[in-house]
Amino acid sequence: MEYIIIIISAIFVNNIVFAQFLGICPFLGVSNKISTSVGMGGAVVFVMTLATIVTYLIYQFVLVPLGLGFLQTISYILVIAALVQMVEIILKKVSPSLYQALGIFLPLITTNCAVLGVAILVIQKDLNLLESVVFAVANSVGFTLALAVFAGIREHMDLMGVPKGMRGIPIALVVAGLLALAFMGFAGLV
Repeated sequence: MEYIIIIISAIFVNNIVFAQFLGICPFLGVSNKISTSVGMGGAVVFVMTLATIVTYLIYQFVLVPLGLGFLQTISYILVIAALVQMVEIILKKVSPSLYQALGIFLPLITTNCAVLGVAILVIQKDLNLLESVVFAVANSVGFTLALAVFAGIREHMDLMGVPKGMRGIPIALVVAGLLALAFMGFAGLV
């Protein structure tokens, strides 16, 4: 039951984008097409899950025993950067079209504060390894859900008669705010 609560909470109640405001850069930058958004979400799922596992193990078995907890953020950033490079190499070989579509935003996963934020939240919440993995996967699925829903709305808005002064980022920010309010409706669910 505890894992179900973690999953529902991470995806809907405390959505990493709408409730915690992490990962806004790729949220706004890659959300023009649903296909690109889902591809970015898949990359984030992979990187966030692996980064959480590796950073948890580094923290528990290297940093804490050696009394180097203060190096947490630096070591986490290095791990995330290495994992993103790995994802970039794999995507370039497996799906060149997705690699091309993600463009500059794929390397930006390195600095995506959602990935680093989840790795740090796992330690702050004092979760065990299995709970950490569930938490990371659920948060990355929540990120992907937010990205895909937002991309769908943005695709639909391109067909609408949006006033000239509101086209682009201004209307995107208004819609993002409305989506955040909609996700607040899940508050109190768990």
